[in-house]
Amino acid sequence: MQTVHLAVYDTLADWEYGYLAAGVNNPEFQRTPGEFRIQTVGATADPITTLGGVTITPDIALDDVDPAASAMLVLPGAQTWDSGNDEFIDTARRFLDAGIPVAAICGATVGLARGGLLDNRAHTSNAPQQLAATGYCGADRYLDLAAVTDREVITAGAVAPIEFAREVFARLGVYDDAVLDAWYRLYAHHDPAGFLALGQQ
Repeated sequence: MQTVHLAVYDTLADWEYGYLAAGVNNPEFQRTPGEFRIQTVGATADPITTLGGVTITPDIALDDVDPAASAMLVLPGAQTWDSGNDEFIDTARRFLDAGIPVAAICGATVGLARGGLLDNRAHTSNAPQQLAATGYCGADRYLDLAAVTDREVITAGAVAPIEFAREVFARLGVYDDAVLDAWYRLYAHHDPAGFLALGQQ
C-alpha cells in the first residue's frame, strides 16, 4: 500500500482536498484497488481546526514523515500560507529533492513560490498577482489554467478542486484512463454518461 500524505493545519480549506482524498482512499474503480491510502500530517500531532470548523487530529507529525515512504505530499490551501507554514515548504523541498511529487492548491502555491519551488516549473494559482507578491522568479512560467503538472509538481487554483484531483489521480495512476475520463466528465461536467461509464467498469 502506498501512502499519500495530506498536510493539515489551522484554517485548512475544506473543499480543496475532498475529491482527492475520497478518490485515493476509496478502492472502487481503482486500477489496483486498495493500493493507496491517505495519511494526514500536521506540523505537530496536535488537532487543527479547518476553515469550516472541523477538528482534525493528524495521523502523524512532520518530523515522522519520510519522503522515501510516501507516494506524494498534498498541500491544500489555508489562510496561513501568505506568511506561514514554512515547515511545510521545507518538507515539500525534501520531497522534491527525493523525486517524490508534491501537489499544491490555492494558498499552498504561494508557499511553494515563496520557497523558490516554482521558479523553474510551469504552474498556476488563484491569480498571477498573488504569486508575484512573493517576489519569486517564476512569473514567466505561470499558466492561466485550472491545474498544471510540471515534472513532480502539481498546482491548482482554489476553485479547481476537481481538476486538482484529476491531476493527482493521473500522476499516481489511481485509475485507468477511461475511468479517469468518466470520473472527470461526471464531476466536472455533470455528464450522466460519466456515471454510466463508471458503472460499466
